[in-house]
Amino acid sequence: MSVPVHRGQWNVQASDIARNTHNPIRSIVESLVVEPNPTKSVISLSIGDPTTFGNLRPPKEVIDAVQQSLVSQLYNGYAPSTGHQRAREAVAEYSSSELANVDAKDVILCSGCSCALDLCITALARRGQNILIPRPGFSIYRTLAEGLGINVKSYELRVFPGRTFHSLASLSRDVPILSCSGLTKRFLVPGWRMGWIIIHDRQNVLEKEIRKALHCLSQRIIGSNTLIQGALPAILKNTPQQFYDDVMKTLHDHSRAAYNCVMKIPGLKPIVPDGAMYMMVYIDLPCFPEFNSDLEFVQRLLMEESVFCLPGQCFDYPSYMRLVITVPVDMLEEACQRIQEFCERHHYKTAENTHRNNLATVDIPY
Repeated sequence: MSVPVHRGQWNVQASDIARNTHNPIRSIVESLVVEPNPTKSVISLSIGDPTTFGNLRPPKEVIDAVQQSLVSQLYNGYAPSTGHQRAREAVAEYSSSELANVDAKDVILCSGCSCALDLCITALARRGQNILIPRPGFSIYRTLAEGLGINVKSYELRVFPGRTFHSLASLSRDVPILSCSGLTKRFLVPGWRMGWIIIHDRQNVLEKEIRKALHCLSQRIIGSNTLIQGALPAILKNTPQQFYDDVMKTLHDHSRAAYNCVMKIPGLKPIVPDGAMYMMVYIDLPCFPEFNSDLEFVQRLLMEESVFCLPGQCFDYPSYMRLVITVPVDMLEEACQRIQEFCERHHYKTAENTHRNNLATVDIPY
């Protein structure tokens, strides 16, 4: 007769990758201990999803392409891990230029641009090595790298007005480039999770190791959404230029409206975005002695005015906050008005003047 085994206390530990993975945005949002002002509706300027408020939508051509892909019944099964050939050909044609020709074999389809970055960092860097990332920058770079034990070093991201952006792949015929892109923001469909890596390697520097590594890593999740792959050729070919122009005009109008409002607020200095869906705003913290950091500032802003912005420390840029400008313009203007009232209450000069003016209206009996 066997004797039953009595186990001790269970000790199931997480992997090193899981323990080292840290998303600063999620951590900060989840650690907020304040509640919004119940007398005011919440205006969230923190969500980097252009579809949240329904005012920005993909064009009819994009919706039609997905409907046709669905009805065709051709994309219900698995695809090659790097993506269907037709879809990769479409991305190659869409991404080619006179200075940087792209072939389908140079394209790896991924589950969003974040997945593309994950594959690139994992393929290129090893534990103990380091990578350079821009500051301010997308927090996922640090999240992915540090989870793998890769050190992160930041460099100052400098933007010079009047300078034209050029793709890195078009600037050198010798240096290999892995570029990551996708449908998410340009086509206003972040939930469709369609991104890609383009391997620019005219001298075949990456042929022996890295190209194979990317193919191997793509097999971990067996490719991206096949339904959207089926629609990709039509999406990239049929989307009219007017759609891009309209989105850019909307963002430009919203950024100007936000800038014109915020620039008048004491203690804040907005930075005009150039094509981004966000605006970075400098907080002159010495003007707000109640707050020791950008995090404390945005917490109190949420508590008093029900306006939620992300602190700059989420993007390795302390003393700033980030405003999303994709919200409807009336909400954006209302949010800016509330931010102004908040700053006037807490700015050391305007708060003192307000207090003095309030005293002047009080009847003092003699």
